Amino acid sequence: MTGDPTAVFGPLGRRLLAAFAAVALSSVAILTIAALIGTDRGLATAERANREAAATRTAGAVADGYPATGGLAAADLTAARALAEAAGAQLVIRDATGAMVWPGRAPAGSGPMRGAHHDATGTAATATVETATIQVAGQEVGTVELLFGRAPATGGRAVAWQWVVAAGVAALLLALAVSWYVASRLSVPLVAVTRAARAFAGGDRAVRARLRAPGELGELASAVDAMADQVTQAEQTRRQLSADVAHELRTPLASLQAGLEELRDGLAEPDPARLASLHDQSLRLGRVVEDLAELSAAESAALSLRRADVDLAGIVTAALDGQEPRLRSAGLRVDRDIRSPVPVHADPDRLHQAVTNLLTNAARYCRPGDQVQVSVDTVDDHARIRVADTGPGIEPADLPHVFDRFWRGRNSRSAVGAGIGLAVVRELVAAHGGAVDAQSRPGHGSTFTIRLPLAPAMPAGNLR
Repeated sequence: MTGDPTAVFGPLGRRLLAAFAAVALSSVAILTIAALIGTDRGLATAERANREAAATRTAGAVADGYPATGGLAAADLTAARALAEAAGAQLVIRDATGAMVWPGRAPAGSGPMRGAHHDATGTAATATVETATIQVAGQEVGTVELLFGRAPATGGRAVAWQWVVAAGVAALLLALAVSWYVASRLSVPLVAVTRAARAFAGGDRAVRARLRAPGELGELASAVDAMADQVTQAEQTRRQLSADVAHELRTPLASLQAGLEELRDGLAEPDPARLASLHDQSLRLGRVVEDLAELSAAESAALSLRRADVDLAGIVTAALDGQEPRLRSAGLRVDRDIRSPVPVHADPDRLHQAVTNLLTNAARYCRPGDQVQVSVDTVDDHARIRVADTGPGIEPADLPHVFDRFWRGRNSRSAVGAGIGLAVVRELVAAHGGAVDAQSRPGHGSTFTIRLPLAPAMPAGNLR
């Protein structure tokens, strides 16, 4: 994608960025909170399991040091004390009656401590207590209590929380960066296309978006540029058409006006020759107007076609029969190679008009003694009409323009006509979903070929 990536976002871009940022912020916040809660609960569970394991090992050590006589008071507590110190806990041992055996004895009637204990000075200290039963020969002889402080666990949680918060901040920054990038990739092309469309609507016919954007955005930019090209071409065609019409009307109008002014001012006599000349100019004006009306009707033929299942060979034969006297009076030899039936789904009157225009064009530009060959056949699931002549041909520079409005080649300026007949043929054939082309070599004649979609085969009796 081209364009200025640092361009200021439009309203849509800002809304997209805000939406992406909100989604990213809420997602990161939820994940961070979940991670913190999960970490806290995980550490608490691990600590509890470690404390329980330490209490169980300490109770086992007391059981190992339990003497044959004397009870817990005479037990060897060296290993148990070492395990308690290694676990960071204070050791308390009670006998089966709940009386404290280690350290020292509690006042008579004191019960088991839970959540707090009294040290040697009698000061209460808050602690977490884990209890384990002392089993000797399958009998419970007492309990072990390990009193854990909270400092180590709090320190572990602080470290874990720092990492989780740092990861959340990093994820949020990354999400915001990605949101900005995605919003710019979506917004900047739309802003560029909008600016180009506004400039084009303001009269700048050369402006184009010219963007290479991903997916549908690229298709949108290409479609807008293509639409601008078509509008520009249509305007150029309209201006050219106006100029061509003015050119075609100017000469006969000027001649007619000059002749009438001479008659009005008494500079010429209204003799039959003078009146005949003026009448010819009026007829030429009438032909130009008629050609324009015919071209307009051909361009709107797609809206006025009366299609039917017809035999193309019969249409071409009828058109050729109607034009053959004119062709022969022009000194042309006519050959036919028409195969029947050739079924098409088309408007027979419009196709008759197209073939007639091709034959009229041949009669107008061929020389006496030239040959005109008309053929109808099928090629590659298409119906084909070919009108070939051995006339003077068309110059290579003129060949691409033979179907343009008001075009007449440099070698045919003296020919009668406004140069609309072949343009009408192109419009009529295109209205039927077909195509027409011309091939020519100067001095070797020209060949005009019409291709039309071939209708499904049907009995010849059903064709018109």
